[in-house]
Parts: sequence; C-alpha cells; structure tokens
Amino acid sequence: MPERGTALRRLGFLTIGLFDGDDPGPGHRSTLEIIEFGEQLGFDSAWLRHRHLQYGISSPVAVLAAASQRTSRIELGTAVTPLAWENPLRLAEDLATVDVLSGGRLNPGISVGPPMRWDDVKDALYPDTAEAEDLSYGRVERLLAFVAGEPASPFAGTEGIEEYSERVQPHSPGLRERLWYGGGSRTSAQWAGEHEMNFLTSSVVRAEGDADFATIQRSQVDTYRAARPAGRVSQGLVVIPTDTATPEQRAKYVAYVEARTPRTAAPQGPARMLFAPDLVGTSEEIADALYAHAGFQAVDEVAFALPFSFEHADYVQLLTDMATRLGPALGWTPTKA
Repeated sequence: MPERGTALRRLGFLTIGLFDGDDPGPGHRSTLEIIEFGEQLGFDSAWLRHRHLQYGISSPVAVLAAASQRTSRIELGTAVTPLAWENPLRLAEDLATVDVLSGGRLNPGISVGPPMRWDDVKDALYPDTAEAEDLSYGRVERLLAFVAGEPASPFAGTEGIEEYSERVQPHSPGLRERLWYGGGSRTSAQWAGEHEMNFLTSSVVRAEGDADFATIQRSQVDTYRAARPAGRVSQGLVVIPTDTATPEQRAKYVAYVEARTPRTAAPQGPARMLFAPDLVGTSEEIADALYAHAGFQAVDEVAFALPFSFEHADYVQLLTDMATRLGPALGWTPTKA
C-alpha cells in the first residue's frame, strides 16, 4: 500500500479475551459476542491470542470452534499459538477439526521458541523431556507435514473392527495454505516465506540494525516478500479510534497509551525487542499515521489489536469506529454476509 488511495484489502481485529478467574464464563461469552459483532460489521477476520496461566484465553482453538458455529463468513485465526506449548500431531487434529466445522475459515498462526517463563513452567509442561524437546523451526515443520496430510503412522487399514488412517483425521484440504507464522525478525520472515507460510507481523519486532520500528518492520516484510512474493502478510498494530467514544472513554484510552509509551523509546531486554507506539485519535488522524508508516505501506491487510483490559462496551465502540470510519478512511469496504 505505497500511497493514500490504495485500498486496504482486508480488515481484521485481535483480542486476548480477558475474564474473571472466579467467574470465567462471562468473559468467554463476551469474546464470542465480539466475534459475532465483528462479522455483522463486515470485518474480514477475527484473531485470538494465547494467554497461558493468565486470565486470558488459553485455548483459542476451542473458543474458535464455538465461534465457528455462531458465524458464517468471517475468517477465524490464532495470533499466535506458541508451538512450544503444543504437540504438533494433536494440534494438527484440533486445527483440522475446527477448520471442517468452520467450513474452511480457520487461519492458524503459530510461532516457536521457549515459552514465556520457561523455567517456571517446563517441569509442569514436560516433566521428563523438557531438555530434549525441539523448540526450533523443526517443530513447525512437523505441524506443517501433519496438516498437509503426510503420514503420521506407518499403519493404515483395519484391525478387528477398528479402521485406521496413516494421516491425521479429519484432513482438511486447503488448511495448509492458510497457516501463518508470527515473526519479529528478518530470519523468521525469510523462513516463513521459504516454507510457504503466510506472515504475521505485530507491534513487537527485534531491533535489527535500526532504532525505528516502522523501518524495521518494513525490512522484515520486504524480506518475506522476496522469499514468497505471492504470500499473505498481515500487520497487527494497536489502534484506538475515538470518533464515537465518550469523554470518559477517551480519557481512559489516552491514559492507557501514555502508560505504555515509555517502553517504545528503546529496544527492551537481551533480545532487543522493540514495541510500536499505540495509535490513538480520530480515524482520520490514525489513517494519516498509518499511511506514513513504512510497515503499513508494505501490506494490504491488517489485524488491529484491541487494547487489553478494556470493557465489552469499549470494544463495541472501537470495532464500530474501525468498521465505519477507520476502515473506509483506508479505502476498505465492509463485507456483508
């Protein structure tokens, strides 16, 4: 999207689905209602982010299975599933099942590497095999093979009254082409392209030879496209349109952004992770900022992240403004059922 006037092709949103630990039902139902509402507004996709051992959705695949029965058109994705928490064969079964239930709308996003707080969780997660677990790209390759229908067992046929398949069942044709890799470096961008995955780039990147977030993100998108020109790339910044917000909501949104802004000043930690500034303001102001953003200029679809810790009514307002004001300001047209 090199200049204003080039239409944004796909508009999506991302949420972590917060809930009360003592009463988790309402929070999960709120997430399902938000996904339904997004479809009604014409969004192209809804994405869930994992939160393990926290008060956010720990099993997006299960929630998306429920969402698949409450929607008919909107694409449903994970952004992203940290594969170190998963068995690739079992995850392949779950993903294929939900894809079948959704009619081919699932867009699984995954990543690799040790889980957050690995030293705290490894004994519970892999009590006997933590040191032997492959947490590299090889774990992704196993998942890709199983989803594609490559053999998971040397045996297929009938034994007694039981019938066995050599590949994961159900098999969902087309799912392999809708797998995404969530990356924040040029290495991961190139790997995703070379392995024919789509590429998710978010509001966090690894600082690689530059201190400007947009420039770094653009270099990663360019690296991916050099490896796979026809692949899909989606950008996931935090945007907070205030067009129809109440004064109280605007004050809360501005305070939220101000509290998070200091971490964007410089790379964080040994991995030198750099966070993008959140964008808050009217849809026209946000559109201007996006058109000037080098990373945004290189994509034609987005999955804007909803701010964490907000209320259901806030998400309704934000999604409404995104669909009716920000999206059109970016040249996007809602899709109706």
